[in-house]
Amino acid sequence: MTMNEKRRKVHDKLAGLPGVRPLRRPVAPGSDEEFDLYYVRAGRKSAHPLVIIPGGPGVASLQLYRGLRRRAVAAGLDVIMVEHRGVGMSRHNDSGADLPPQAITIEQVVDDVAAVLDDAHVESAVIYGTSYGTYIAAGLGARHPGRVNAMILDSPLLSHNDIAVARDAIRGRLLQGDDPETAALAPKVRQLVDAGVMTASAGQVAAAVYGYGGTSLLDRQLDLLLSGRIWLWRRLSRFMTVANRKMPYRYEVDLVSRIAFRELDYAAEPDGLPLDPALAIRETLHATAFFEAEPYDLVAELPRFRWPTVVISGGRDLTTPTAVAERIVTLLPNAVLLALPSMAHSALDFREPAALAIAAAVCRGELDGLAGQAPILDALRARMVVRLLWKAVDVAAAAEGVLPALPQLRRRLSVA
Repeated sequence: MTMNEKRRKVHDKLAGLPGVRPLRRPVAPGSDEEFDLYYVRAGRKSAHPLVIIPGGPGVASLQLYRGLRRRAVAAGLDVIMVEHRGVGMSRHNDSGADLPPQAITIEQVVDDVAAVLDDAHVESAVIYGTSYGTYIAAGLGARHPGRVNAMILDSPLLSHNDIAVARDAIRGRLLQGDDPETAALAPKVRQLVDAGVMTASAGQVAAAVYGYGGTSLLDRQLDLLLSGRIWLWRRLSRFMTVANRKMPYRYEVDLVSRIAFRELDYAAEPDGLPLDPALAIRETLHATAFFEAEPYDLVAELPRFRWPTVVISGGRDLTTPTAVAERIVTLLPNAVLLALPSMAHSALDFREPAALAIAAAVCRGELDGLAGQAPILDALRARMVVRLLWKAVDVAAAAEGVLPALPQLRRRLSVA
């Protein structure tokens, strides 16, 4: 079976799922050519459904979040998810070819969400965006304000200037140890940086291990590296690199990466200092465009948002740090900051029980007491599959501690 035949088989299976609909959309503004944009609605219909916009760009909705939608429906939510143009079910034109570059812009993605609401006969919705999805959510608020009943911004972006905050966060937490939780780790990170082992992309692995696996797990990983034991670290790095590769109907960044580079400046100019997230992007992704300009000035737009907004921020999030969320809250006229100290990036993806509890409260219009529930929400454990993943890493780290060190890396560290 060829790749095209495999894609068609998966496509047809997903297209036949309950609640999945194609919507004819223009390939580009002013174009007569159209394509099928897919979306799904699940749950008992309500006046203001929950529209969930994943991160990315490149994360698909229909296949990857089937379990989430099932659990959301069980919690009584009416959920709509749109398959991002250029990704998965919405990747091709009528002839089966990939959508052209001019089809892939943030404004068209935002207009797709509004068009889906039209097709679903929804006047306004609760918009839940996570990570990159928060920029699309805010874009909907700027471009189609009448379609927003309430908003949830989970691990939000504000502008391409967030890179400065992200640099300060990862360096402050891991390199300088400006938080009591990581103070003992910082000297080890600095030694690995000086040895050339803790590169920018390795810094992102360290940030992920810290954020999702905890300080003790990162401490063991650093000790393994310092003693020359790199087996597990290599596999973690490989896992994160694989996660950036094309996985049909789950993660397809190849077409939509032009949004990340051209409109959001994901691969910003490196500043020449250690643990630069911008350099890490350049080390792991092929740049498909140069930065031109953002489609929205959210600093100017957010003060015009009149609906209630909950901003979720993880205390261990070194990708979209809390400082960004805090500034967003100061810009919004009717916002609640929900800070979850032990959370890393994206409640939707890694703290799903908390994300669904927050979404349900917002859909019920019960925002006033949410900030006071932060300790309870933070204590809700991640789903079992996420906990098992980091437990496996923990067990592997303990097992690797008895393996012989690699002399070559040990020599590099001793020279440094």
